Amino acid sequence: MELQNKIDSTFEAKFGGHGTIYASAGRINLIGEHTDYNGGFVFPGAIDKVIMAEIRANGTDKVRVYSIDIDDYAEFGLTEADAPGQSWARYIFGVCREILKRGGKVEGFDAVFAGNVPLGAGLSSSAALESCFAFAMNDMFNGNSIDKFELARIGQSTEHNYCGVNCGIMDQFASVFGKKDHLMRLDCRSMEYEYFPFEPKGYSLVLVDSVVKHELADSPYNKRRASCERVAKRLGIETLRDATMEMLEAVKSDISAEDYFRAKFVIEEKERVLTVCDALVAGDYATVGRCMYETHAGLSKDYEVSCEELDYLNDLAKECGVTGSRIMGGGFGGCTINLVKDELLASFIETAKARFNEKYGHEPKIYEVIISDGARKIAEAAH
Repeated sequence: MELQNKIDSTFEAKFGGHGTIYASAGRINLIGEHTDYNGGFVFPGAIDKVIMAEIRANGTDKVRVYSIDIDDYAEFGLTEADAPGQSWARYIFGVCREILKRGGKVEGFDAVFAGNVPLGAGLSSSAALESCFAFAMNDMFNGNSIDKFELARIGQSTEHNYCGVNCGIMDQFASVFGKKDHLMRLDCRSMEYEYFPFEPKGYSLVLVDSVVKHELADSPYNKRRASCERVAKRLGIETLRDATMEMLEAVKSDISAEDYFRAKFVIEEKERVLTVCDALVAGDYATVGRCMYETHAGLSKDYEVSCEELDYLNDLAKECGVTGSRIMGGGFGGCTINLVKDELLASFIETAKARFNEKYGHEPKIYEVIISDGARKIAEAAH
């Protein structure tokens, strides 16, 4: 409620009166990393950290928006030539433009927004921002006639066309489709999805943020993508989704060692997602945890997207008896996601902070997350 009250009082001060309040969530991905562009499965969930906005139509063709967190104001029109200079405002402008390009309706509005999605921790605050405004525009101006998948694609297209990020669909999908106490298995090829119950009684999900981001000279993401594409081509298939380890072993002598290990990780990760889904249905958290550790090892050794600090946090988790732990996200910094028994939680957090600080000179940030609902309307305009 604190966030909502802050937004509401700021809106009243900036624009007078009140608007309607919307929110959308950040996300975690339990397992299924670097599988999206290989036609595989991902397994995300929305979390209890959100971007929230109060919005009201203003009867003009201008958008006036204030960001509490950055303490910055932007005003822009709705034609392509009106793109705002501030990078944060381009997310909102992009959403408006993508809806208009699809034949939807957007009119001028006033908005104030803020969030508690930690920035830079790999929880997709940008997707939460896009989904919040896409959901709001759909509700306010389009009678909710745009379907949810299209809302996710609007966010993805915003990243591609207005923010220069060639991302997959997972972050926006999770932010729009999130459902309390459920994770979602998304088939990145067919776009079919299924909800799986995630109510880990006796366990908590904790993110340990290394607060480290390694700047890389080349684009490691694009290089790994190219490796996967080369192997798929050699196997005569569209993506590694259809590859098996037997097929990979058969061409091992024809491909580089690097390409072999990249493909090996993706093929094994595809299977791990399916294993985890079955384990969750059976309430078997030991198997879920084991798969998380296997994913970390693969991301570190075969895909080579980890870094010293994240490997150290993963080893610490193992030492503290944590059920499952792995690097989450694209890699080279950011956080580990940990499935921890409640009775070990306090000592694990204490140990991780102290030991990491001792070794690297700063404490990691700790975020406990709960699997929650995605994009939604929170409150009608109050008068």
